[in-house]
Amino acid sequence: MREPAELDDLRRMSARVGRNMLLVQGAGGNSSVKDDDVLWVKASGTWLSDANEKDIFVPVLLPAAREALARDDERIPLAAPGPLRASIETSLHALLPHRVVLHVHAVNTVAWAARGDARDAFATRLDGLAWRYLDYVHPGLPLARAVSDIVARDRADVLILGNHGLVVGAETCDAAEALVHDVESRLALPVRPAPAADEAALRRLCAGTAYRLPRDAECHGIATDPFSRAVATGGSLYPDHVVFLGPGLPTIEDAQSLVTMLARTEATGLPAPVAALAPGLGAIIRKDASPGAEAMLSCLALVTSRLPLSADVRYLSSQHEQMLLNWDAERYRQQLTAARQ
Repeated sequence: MREPAELDDLRRMSARVGRNMLLVQGAGGNSSVKDDDVLWVKASGTWLSDANEKDIFVPVLLPAAREALARDDERIPLAAPGPLRASIETSLHALLPHRVVLHVHAVNTVAWAARGDARDAFATRLDGLAWRYLDYVHPGLPLARAVSDIVARDRADVLILGNHGLVVGAETCDAAEALVHDVESRLALPVRPAPAADEAALRRLCAGTAYRLPRDAECHGIATDPFSRAVATGGSLYPDHVVFLGPGLPTIEDAQSLVTMLARTEATGLPAPVAALAPGLGAIIRKDASPGAEAMLSCLALVTSRLPLSADVRYLSSQHEQMLLNWDAERYRQQLTAARQ
């Protein structure tokens, strides 16, 4: 299928955005460009940061995507055969009228979107933009249907998705990228410094176990900062948190509590937690953790360190967590990111 000239612009913009940990983590986020009746959208499970080196965009016929949304069909066929699936947010990209759509998990936006006390701040900080806020809706078709109701009534160039992220639409890739940076600048939050980790103690704790220290040392702040730790252990803040780290994060006090935790999960037939927090010491992560899990632990550190102590933190419900964990589309995405080289 013929590739439009704008696809190269989309690749370059997506790679820039995807390499910025403050905007995208791992396989999160997606982007698209419309060319007449064809939507070129990021494939599920691929990484925006790979956009310049790999073929991560797939073509979808816009009429087919919109028809699938109308009949509640989650699987949207590609316009040309290939091994990849279209992004789970393809319906969202298809229904928005903008030529370019960019969805990111920008950490300042996410830190606000995980709060119940953010509405007034949005109204003040986003003044002058065509923006709308949505309470959390399950990704994919439910989210697309909710957005459809909004765009049917009014113009929206900026969508703040509760407990999820940010979507912007524009006529060019540069304009979409600039709009993301504008929103993040308006929503910028101070970063709370965390006490230093005790990496020597953590290595002793992990010795002989299936765990190790995370590659990103900033992850330790989730465990050494009391408020960040309370937030991280209290529940799940956004979908990728659940998908790659599991609901909430457990804490361990010492080597014996780690052994006890592993014995308890083994007895119930559940997998060992992907990561755990040792209060005052730092974070640990499973040795077989996927690159996506590593990225999401870093994201959690970035988000929790931006939540003020007075924040009214809102979590995903247990029902929403189970919907994500039992979703075939997310299992597929996990498999791809686990195999990423």
